[in-house]
Amino acid sequence: MSQYVSRFAGTRHRHPAPSRLRLPGRNRSPRRVAMLSVHTSPLHQPGTGDAGGMNVYIVELAKRLAAIDIEVEIFTRATTGGLPPVVELTPGVLVRHVDAGPYEGLAKEELPAQLCAFTHGVMQAWAGHRPGHYDLVHSHYWLSGHVGWLAAERWGVPLVHAMHTMAKVKNAALADGDTPEPAARVIGETQIVSAADRLIANTAEEADELARFYEADPGKIAVVHPGVNLDHFRPADGRAAARARLGLPQDAFIPVFAGRIQPLKAPDVLLKAAAVLLDRDPSLRSRMIVPVVGGPSGSGLAKPEGLQKLAARLGIADVVRFHPPVGQDRLADWFRAASVLVMPSYSESFGLVAIEAQAAGTPVVAAAVGGLPVAVRDDVTGFLVQGHDPADYARALGRFVADPSLSARMGEAAARHAGSFGWDTAASGTADVYTAAMHDHRLRENRRRVRSHHG
Repeated sequence: MSQYVSRFAGTRHRHPAPSRLRLPGRNRSPRRVAMLSVHTSPLHQPGTGDAGGMNVYIVELAKRLAAIDIEVEIFTRATTGGLPPVVELTPGVLVRHVDAGPYEGLAKEELPAQLCAFTHGVMQAWAGHRPGHYDLVHSHYWLSGHVGWLAAERWGVPLVHAMHTMAKVKNAALADGDTPEPAARVIGETQIVSAADRLIANTAEEADELARFYEADPGKIAVVHPGVNLDHFRPADGRAAARARLGLPQDAFIPVFAGRIQPLKAPDVLLKAAAVLLDRDPSLRSRMIVPVVGGPSGSGLAKPEGLQKLAARLGIADVVRFHPPVGQDRLADWFRAASVLVMPSYSESFGLVAIEAQAAGTPVVAAAVGGLPVAVRDDVTGFLVQGHDPADYARALGRFVADPSLSARMGEAAARHAGSFGWDTAASGTADVYTAAMHDHRLRENRRRVRSHHG
């Protein structure tokens, strides 16, 4: 396993933290990092298209790194015409739009053909700077990893990579009707794992998967949990006020799904569980609302109306309400208003939505997959469900129906639990990984120079 670990509660494995490493020589943090996010812009609304937890991760991490004097420049593909080449997200964080392929109508699966053009744009930006402008490259997702691999080699700096999701892991737990990740992605991820100086995993389980599925060097893996914006996601003025703002009845049972609508996220499991609950107790129909907050994404785009049709087939169209993706403030209100958040995903590298809901004071019923057992404390801040049988989810949700006070009790524990997942700690842990990667890179370069000199 990794020689690093984030300093959060709830981690299953314990290893020395990066800040405690005693490395010879002078260690320094990077002054400026080139962060790569090819397929989705940090400026996009999470829950739309391919924008999701990774967008939130990049924005929040970059802001907190800037706050500790590490400048971040985020390179992303321009998806509309007329965008300014550079946007200041916050002091110390720039977003650079790179022209690569047509602005619109390009699916994520078609982006590998545009990596050459994207790399060219990154190199053009770099060419306008003095040597040594970037101290390190941090790439997100495998598409960015390939650009980062080339850029880091060209610039003579280390590459730190975050997978976010892995093809082999997703393919091992496919939802019904979902499309397997292509072999090209598996090959690409394998190459990046080998090339990167450091790999950042969200959880100890993800670190294990990197080593097991991709034969990653355990010494290169660092575990740093993502954080949650505790300014946006907090209990605030409570459930009653949030329901009033959203026009929801005060006494209703409201299990919420929030996220991208695609088979991987399994919103259909919530709808089928709701149908089971109504079959068992028809009186619940007058006091249950099931909001689905999000838009079609990924393979879900093939059947954008699929969930609405499922609700009609199940005979629950009157209790299911579909809402488009919303900004963080509005999303926080949906979490506060909910009796419980439901996350029946087939795969999650971490599950930021689960932490955000808990920070807002709402318990979570989630699949026991990926990082969700770290994000959710079973029987304390919610319930973890093995598998994806709607009857099992109905059973967990039924506990909240039978005991209306359970949501408030678990919600208080959830808010306390989520409070330990601040982005400041995540940024500090990431900066430690950067420092170690730079140190090791300098040692290798020095050894190479010595060998070259004596050769």
